[in-house]
Amino acid sequence: MKQFSTRTFGKWILAGEHAVLRGSPALAFPLTARFLELNYEPGLDSLDVEFRGDNGEELKLLFYGVIENALSRLKVTEPLKGRFVLTSSLPVGAGLGASAALCGAIARWCEAQGWIREVEVYEFARKLEDLFHGESSGVDLAVSLSAQGIRFVRGGERQKLKTEWWPKFYLSYCGRRGMTAECVNKVKDMFASHPEKARQTDAKMREAVALAERALNEPQDNGELNLKKSIDLARECFETWDLCGGDVGTHMRQLLEAGAWAVKPTGSGGGGYVLSLWRKDPPSSLRSSLIALMS
Repeated sequence: MKQFSTRTFGKWILAGEHAVLRGSPALAFPLTARFLELNYEPGLDSLDVEFRGDNGEELKLLFYGVIENALSRLKVTEPLKGRFVLTSSLPVGAGLGASAALCGAIARWCEAQGWIREVEVYEFARKLEDLFHGESSGVDLAVSLSAQGIRFVRGGERQKLKTEWWPKFYLSYCGRRGMTAECVNKVKDMFASHPEKARQTDAKMREAVALAERALNEPQDNGELNLKKSIDLARECFETWDLCGGDVGTHMRQLLEAGAWAVKPTGSGGGGYVLSLWRKDPPSSLRSSLIALMS
């Protein structure tokens, strides 16, 4: 066994959630202020795992499930020895990509041990992430591992996003965690019960992605207007999927009342974090609860 250390990052999605599972593009960016760090020291004693950081303890159940899944896939039967230390500032179930960061870190660790090749890390990690989502699009992993903004298409080319200007984007927590697998299944159920409505909603999300991508690559005056339209369209998709109720809906209304120009869930919806766009700086009373997003 080899000593190993890596850091993977959180993510946030500007537009494209859910529809990305069916081949639509998504625009996603790393949240470098929030990360997961994995350190491993080989040893002769039985396995020891320590969890650190603001959200480290939340990884306990996830870590053992993922490591067991990884070893089973690799047909590694020898008992693990040594010491893992995992440090995390990514809350689980909040839409910031905690499960992707964990799966990516463990896949990199497997590669360091010689069990998979470097070119296999992403796909191996994506299969590990299916444990949480039932079906992972892979967008969270692509951002977490690359630490750069990308235009992602499932099974297609990932393009680095270029921007001519950067908006006043913020993230804030609605107060309740969401369950990605439940949200994904809710959207899938719409395809069974109301297929035409579901297809139209996917088309609207594709329009939101196209508008956002154009907005970030045109002069700011025009770009701001198109970006607002994009976020409004994406929010309408979440509303159609019934993923904006309860705490997340209340939180979005509070942001708009405080002066946000446009808001939407980021991630699967149903809870977690909300993305807000501002034309002016947010009021000082809100600053401590907002995460400013850098380009």
